[in-house]
Amino acid sequence: MPAASKSVKVPLKTRLKVWWEGYDPEEVEARLRALEGRQKGDGPSGEPDEPVTREADPAPDTDLPITPWDSRRIEITQFIWGEGYCGPGGPEQIIAMSKLLAMSPQMSALVIGAGLGGPSRVLAKEFGVWITGVEASEQLAEAAMEISIKEGMAKKAPIRQYNPEEPGEFERNFDRAFAKEALHTVANKKGLIDQISGNLKAEGLFLMTDFYLADSAQAGNENLLAWKSRQDPVPRLVTVDEKVDMLESANLGIRVNEDISDQYISLISKAWSSADKVVAGLMEQGGEGRQLIKVLMKEAEYWSDLSALLENGTLVANRFLASKKKTKTLSDW
Repeated sequence: MPAASKSVKVPLKTRLKVWWEGYDPEEVEARLRALEGRQKGDGPSGEPDEPVTREADPAPDTDLPITPWDSRRIEITQFIWGEGYCGPGGPEQIIAMSKLLAMSPQMSALVIGAGLGGPSRVLAKEFGVWITGVEASEQLAEAAMEISIKEGMAKKAPIRQYNPEEPGEFERNFDRAFAKEALHTVANKKGLIDQISGNLKAEGLFLMTDFYLADSAQAGNENLLAWKSRQDPVPRLVTVDEKVDMLESANLGIRVNEDISDQYISLISKAWSSADKVVAGLMEQGGEGRQLIKVLMKEAEYWSDLSALLENGTLVANRFLASKKKTKTLSDW
């Protein structure tokens, strides 16, 4: 049998590593296949070994999810980031960054892009604040609310689905607002920011982290366009300066404007460094575990591509802290 026709199983840890370092997994597989062929004496100069019987993989899944969120992706993402989280930054980081909000049990907070509700619940537990979480994905919102109910936080940290493109007025006014990588996929950013500001009390604070174009020239970057074409919803990226204009036009004064790209890259790298342990556990589950591994691989591809765009300066991760300006009345003059 010609060496080129063999199926070589590249170790999953190796596939994660080559993705992470920017190599093509298919190229690595081809090289390993050729190496295996030489070691076994395949080809014109040697007799082939007896064929090795390999356990067949499950039939290819033509509808393997990465987006939208289904139960398998929700399960996998918590293996990597922790229960209740679907991206970088666990409880310790949420608590550390949220100290800027100076929250207390007497306050209420709006969490935009609540995901699986992990940040909402940790804010409620740590600071005693009353949370209203909203999430664009119906699947994530339902899963998040189930966790809040399970943890006895259905009233303290509820999560519901909403439409970020047409947010409408939120049901109450809030002392604080928090958004973690929630606006870069929203087309109507100005409308959403205006609505958040409208429901923020005077001198209330808005803490936001998100991804931005490093500069407007990056909008045509080929690697960025290729990455965007694989996403659903498609990222609607703006520059940091454009976001500043949106915040200021919504009567929000900027207190902190900080590039956190290096920190974000480190969070991604740290979380995925233990992915081999996740893979090992999934392998023990048999066929269903292999399907989850495929989901894991697609998730790894997303985060490694995003990390590469941050590392090469195409994108930046940024943190804003803004405050609602007090509207002057006649008595203030």
